[in-house]
Amino acid sequence: MAAQETVDHKYVYDFSEGNKDLKDLLGGKGANLAEMTNLGLPVPPGFTITTEACQAYLATGQEPDGLAGQIEAHLESLERAMGKRLGDPQDPLLVSVRSGAKFSMPGMMETVLNVGLNDQSVVGLSAQAGGNDRFAWDSYRRLIQMFGKTVCEVPGEEFEHALDEIKNAKGTHNDLDLDADDLRGLVDAYKKIFLKHTGREFPQQPREQLDLAIRAVFESWNAERAVLYRRQERIPADLGTAVNVVTMVFGNLGPDSGTGVAFTRDPASGAQGIYGDYLANAQGEDVVAGIRNTVPLQELEQLDKASYDELLGIMARLEEHYKDLCDIEFTIERGKLWMLQTRVGKRTAAAAFVIAGQLVDEGLIDLDEALHRVNGAQLAQLMFPRFQLDHEFEPVAKGIGASPGAASGTVVFTSARAVELAAEGKSVILVRRETNPDDLNGMIAAKGILTSRGGKTSHAAVVARGMGKTCVSGADEIEVNVPAKRFVVAGQTVNEGDVVSIDGTTGKVYLGEVPVMPSEVVQYFEGSLDPEHIDNALVRAVHRIMTHADGRRRLAVRTNADTGADAARARRFGAEGIGLCRTEHMFLGDRRELVERLILARAADEREAALEALLPLQRADFVEIFREMDGLPVTVRLIDPPLHEFLPPLEQLAVNVAVAQERGEDVAKEEALLAAVRRMHEENPMLGLRGVRLGLVIPGLFAMQVRAIVEAAVECAQRGGDPKPEIMVPLVGAVQELETVRAEAEKIIEEVTREKAVEVLIGTMIEVPRAALTAGQIAEAAEFFSFGTNDLTQMGWGFSRDDVEGAFFWRYLELGIFGISPFESIDRDGVGRLVRIASEEGRAARPGLKLGVCGEHGGDPDSVHFFHEVGLDYVSCSPFRVPVARLEAGRAVVETGGSDSR
Repeated sequence: MAAQETVDHKYVYDFSEGNKDLKDLLGGKGANLAEMTNLGLPVPPGFTITTEACQAYLATGQEPDGLAGQIEAHLESLERAMGKRLGDPQDPLLVSVRSGAKFSMPGMMETVLNVGLNDQSVVGLSAQAGGNDRFAWDSYRRLIQMFGKTVCEVPGEEFEHALDEIKNAKGTHNDLDLDADDLRGLVDAYKKIFLKHTGREFPQQPREQLDLAIRAVFESWNAERAVLYRRQERIPADLGTAVNVVTMVFGNLGPDSGTGVAFTRDPASGAQGIYGDYLANAQGEDVVAGIRNTVPLQELEQLDKASYDELLGIMARLEEHYKDLCDIEFTIERGKLWMLQTRVGKRTAAAAFVIAGQLVDEGLIDLDEALHRVNGAQLAQLMFPRFQLDHEFEPVAKGIGASPGAASGTVVFTSARAVELAAEGKSVILVRRETNPDDLNGMIAAKGILTSRGGKTSHAAVVARGMGKTCVSGADEIEVNVPAKRFVVAGQTVNEGDVVSIDGTTGKVYLGEVPVMPSEVVQYFEGSLDPEHIDNALVRAVHRIMTHADGRRRLAVRTNADTGADAARARRFGAEGIGLCRTEHMFLGDRRELVERLILARAADEREAALEALLPLQRADFVEIFREMDGLPVTVRLIDPPLHEFLPPLEQLAVNVAVAQERGEDVAKEEALLAAVRRMHEENPMLGLRGVRLGLVIPGLFAMQVRAIVEAAVECAQRGGDPKPEIMVPLVGAVQELETVRAEAEKIIEEVTREKAVEVLIGTMIEVPRAALTAGQIAEAAEFFSFGTNDLTQMGWGFSRDDVEGAFFWRYLELGIFGISPFESIDRDGVGRLVRIASEEGRAARPGLKLGVCGEHGGDPDSVHFFHEVGLDYVSCSPFRVPVARLEAGRAVVETGGSDSR
């Protein structure tokens, strides 16, 4: 939005003016503060500056017209309501300035507390607090520290070093042991650090502090860690953040004050109960930063029963109101409870399924909404293995199971090292005292995160849960020494490079690599666990939601499988057929020599002999697959890959021949092979003699495969089976190619099925852009299309996947050219448009045309939704992804408002 907005455009909203449905405008935090205010809950007064103001500021580098005046008007209203003025020397109003985007981005953007404090108002704050000088100077040093780091980019470690020096001089490791004089001296030290790095004194004007803090929050939307987090979580880059200006309430006023975070259910398991962390005599950042270990929320009942009871009542009310798990931040100021934030809480994959099922049982949501609240990425996480423990594996430490899973890897102590080793293909465990937002790169790269400080609501825990990473936090038996690159636990030293294993469910830490076992969810899908007779809330929830998804989805889900074993497993996972059986995989291993003979044959009799040898082998392969998929369709793709995959590498063969010649060996056979390989060598084999082209150039190749497929189907049918073969011709770009292959195939089908009728469909793979653009013509000769989105993406973009992903995709992702690799999720605007065009024009020419997709996108959750929208009949994916595709196909119906099940 341009900076020239008219001055009457509303950029600032009082909390009483908003509600939870205005997240686009007020951000999640502002919308929920407004909702709690309107529910009559104890929320500190304040106002929200909209995301539109942020968008305008980021577009022009200037505040939009009218914003300053609206902030002034709302600040004056806040001052009247509180009976105080911002930064007044005698009775100061202090405010926090907090970010709050539409989607939760924990710790990725900025917050500044205690805005309004200066050399005069710190005295007034002490008087407000009944002469509590320690509290006032502690609040002032926090402001300088946060303001310096956030607003003026002063290195945060300099403030930390100054704090450590004063604590060391005092002979303590605890901040609470510092008295007022110590903190007054710390303020002086912080001011000098601020002056050294900024060239100016710390600002004493409260309004200047406020304006600069607001701008810093706007600008933090584009901070490196925020950009990285958005890419990781697929959050759009153009949303901007709102800014919340909130009256300060203080949890660091003494033992009758404190701060905490609470969940209405366990965000790790979904179990009902009281979950959260509390820290007496502390401000909120002390909890999420993990710099002091918290106590369980239940202990608040002994410390302040009235506040505890009030909090439980509010938690129950919020969960019923939001109809979901709520994540709550609160502060108690001298016995008075204040609600600082609520939001629908991040949760682990297991908790997502369990909670969705619980809420259905409680009548708060229906099964459609339960299906909406889980996703395929979470289901995939639940299918990962877990540790298989026995007497040999004893934990050396136990922390808090903050994000479940089983992870083993090499210990690293810095994010940079985690990124470095992960790039080499190694599994790493990032070990820190506590993480902070600057560790995001390393957290993404690591298989798991282990911290010695913090609880379930620390930065490490919240971010790890959001990313689906295994995390153990608060393992305080571990003494972490980052500079020395080691930690000590139970008398043992673990150095960088050693291997540890962490269990994010139990919180246990093991030395060395622990073996893993299949998850209960995989066992359920494979049929070894009966969900109706098992005391496992997760398996029961998965079964219930998957059953509903299957009833709601329109898309069928097939699998990509090349062997009977793969087909059998996929069928157990719910596959409704095979969408891609790659015959080239059947030509590897011991059969490679036969294929090599076929390709290099110069005479017809040589070629026919090779084909005759291959025919029974292919037929046996198809018999096995048809048997496992009896009654379900099996799409068999005729041989597709580039020739070089079956021939010796030219360079290596040339070297071998040259060496043998030098030794005087007889190399007549090798020389003939080298000549043949040179004759058939291609500069770009992916665009060369492959697919339908190979079938047309090598007489009898496709005929042999078609015969093997049909003979196998007839054999199965004669044994009482119900085979449903579909023959797919790859890499077709012109209808004439398909017509030529089809004419030959139909003759073979007619001949082989005379004794036993078997219906055989003939179709093609749409993987060449020209095929998509001439789909109306091609449909005249095809009974089905299957979109090969891997090749369609390569050819549509002009990418060679094997070359470009490592070469420059990282830079494209970094620059935002890609939000995600187009090989991972379908490019809707480009490749997706080709799919849409081919679908529409193909069905216009042949109304009964069957449409499917068999590229890797068939198992990608976002892509499944696109294929549902386009109107495909099925998706096909690897066996392990079949449950994911089933779930997402059901979600696609629910999220588009569909009412018809298949």
